Amino acid sequence: MVTFTLKRIASGIVLLVAISLLTYTLLYFSGTNIARNILGDMATEDQVALKQQELGLDQPLFARFLDWAGGVLSGDLGRSWFNAETVGQSLMNRLPITLTLVVVAILLTAILATVLGMTAAVKRGWVDRVVQIGAVIGDAIPGFVLAIIFVTIFAIQLGLFPAISTIAPGAGPDAWLISLTLPAIAMTVTAVTSGAQQVRSAVIAQLEKDYVRTLRSRGVSEREILFKHVLRSAAPAGLTVLSLQFIGMLGGVVIIEQIFALPGMGALAVSATSLGDIPIVMGVVLYTVIIVIIVNLLVDLANGWLNPKVRVS
Repeated sequence: MVTFTLKRIASGIVLLVAISLLTYTLLYFSGTNIARNILGDMATEDQVALKQQELGLDQPLFARFLDWAGGVLSGDLGRSWFNAETVGQSLMNRLPITLTLVVVAILLTAILATVLGMTAAVKRGWVDRVVQIGAVIGDAIPGFVLAIIFVTIFAIQLGLFPAISTIAPGAGPDAWLISLTLPAIAMTVTAVTSGAQQVRSAVIAQLEKDYVRTLRSRGVSEREILFKHVLRSAAPAGLTVLSLQFIGMLGGVVIIEQIFALPGMGALAVSATSLGDIPIVMGVVLYTVIIVIIVNLLVDLANGWLNPKVRVS
């Protein structure tokens, strides 16, 4: 298990370096005049050139990347070029909102997908058809479309929830609850049906295995077979799908946060990218990739524990 874990960590580090370099390269060739954005249209060309030199924008790409990477290794992510706030502080103010939203949505998805998927696999009939149809519909309807519908109906027309976020520094649990309910439901609805479809397929495959018939012939109860044996054997497939959905939610949360005016990582990434605030953009990318690596590592470890064959694959 130690070797298995070290291999996953090493591959995660390689991925982190590759994505960071790729992102920095894309920002370098974006064509955005960052110094002009900072100083405004009234600044002279000499002032713009001096600002570029001050920020190191006149340096070659690789030299700038190495300078940024050196700061990261020393624990310094830099400061925003537009408001002088440290990148770490800016991210820490927004990361809890995004992580809370995504974690709540993925937990709801995991619970509902497992229940629906197992019910469809065991009962079949109309439940099975509903899950399969729902999977197609869920894949066809983007989460932001549902978010707009929810805002229109439940916030604007019925007034049950605020149309925009009420989360502010020092806000209590009530503000978090009413602000995150609609976006979490919107993200869950689009993910749960496809997750249930994967759980259904995995459970059906396990129910057709010889060991299930053997357990039944020995008089083992159906409940014990399902929850002690079948669910554990089908869990790796479900965990893999959930990890992919988690990554998809981290990307999709950008639009969701814009719709609900949530002050999260997605909104920060959009504003920083439009301005060309490279330290903030790189900080968002760095944190996001680290979260993805950690989630994938945990899923790999869980799969390795559930199925030892995975450790040698």
